[in-house]
Amino acid sequence: MSIGLNELGYDERLYMLAFDHRGSFEKMVGDVERVPGAKTLIWEGFQRSVEEGIPKAFAGILTDGQYAAGVAREAKAGGYKLAMPVEKSGQNEFDFEYGDAFGEKIEEFDPDFSKVLVRYNPEGDRELNERQIVKLRRLSEWLHEHHRKFLFELLVPAEAAQLESVGGSEERYDTELRPQLMLEAILQLQNGGVEADIWKIEGIEDREACREIAELARREGRDRVSCVVLGRGASDAKVDEWLRAAAGLEGYIGFAIGRSIFADAVKAYAADPDGFDREAAVEQIAGNYRRFVDVYEGAAAPV
Repeated sequence: MSIGLNELGYDERLYMLAFDHRGSFEKMVGDVERVPGAKTLIWEGFQRSVEEGIPKAFAGILTDGQYAAGVAREAKAGGYKLAMPVEKSGQNEFDFEYGDAFGEKIEEFDPDFSKVLVRYNPEGDRELNERQIVKLRRLSEWLHEHHRKFLFELLVPAEAAQLESVGGSEERYDTELRPQLMLEAILQLQNGGVEADIWKIEGIEDREACREIAELARREGRDRVSCVVLGRGASDAKVDEWLRAAAGLEGYIGFAIGRSIFADAVKAYAADPDGFDREAAVEQIAGNYRRFVDVYEGAAAPV
C-alpha cells in the first residue's frame, strides 16, 4: 500500500444528507422518470438548511451520478462536501457499478469521498467475504494512490443461525450481537488491506460499544480515521438515540442520514408532483436535517 496509516482519515465534523439510493428510491417514487426531480427537491432542502444556519463547512451530500449528476456537479461547484457511491445498487455482494472504469467515473465527478455500501457478516459465507475483500482492497488502494478519501458504509445483516439464537428478534440481534460482529467485520476488513477514511456505522444504542468501534477504527496509527452514524430509515426517536450514543466520543464526527430526513417529502412529491406544496416540502427537509444536527451537537456539548 502506497499510503501510510497515519495519512488515512478525515476528522472534521461532517453532517451528510444521504440520497444516493437508486433501487430503493425508484420503489419509493414509483416512477423512474420522477426520480431526478425528487432528488432535486432534496438538494433544495439541503441548501435551504445551510441558508438557515447549518455551517457550510460541515454540511455535505451523498448522492449518485445516475439520477442526480446535475446535483452532484452543482454541489461540487458550490463548495459543499460531496460523496458519491461506487457500488452497484441493491447487490448482496459488492461489485463496481462501472466495472473496471470505476476510477474514470470517480475522476469525472471528483467527489470529496467515494462511498461503498457493503453487506459483510464476519461469521457469514467465507468465500463471499474473501471475494468482497479482494475488490474492496483494490478500490482502497486506488483511492489512496490517487489521494482520495474512502467512505465505507458497513451493514452487518444477520445470519439465520444468529437470528435464531436471539429468538428471531431483529431488535435483540441489533442490541446483543451486532456491535461485536461489527468490530469483527472492521478488523477482518482492515487485516485484508481495506482501509477506510470514514466508517459509516449502523446505529448502536450502547455508548461503550460506540467507543470500542471508534477505537478499533483508529488502531495502530490510524489516528484520523473516523466514524459517522447512519440512519437506516429509522424513526426520529431511534435515530436520536443512536446519535446521542455516539456524539462527543473521540473518533465520531457526525452522521450520514437519508430517508429519516426526506421520505415524507419525497412521498408527497411522488403522489402529486404538480400539485404538492413544494415550499413546504423544501422546508420540511431542511427542518428535519437541522433537527438531527441540533440533536448531535446538543448531545456532544459538555454538560
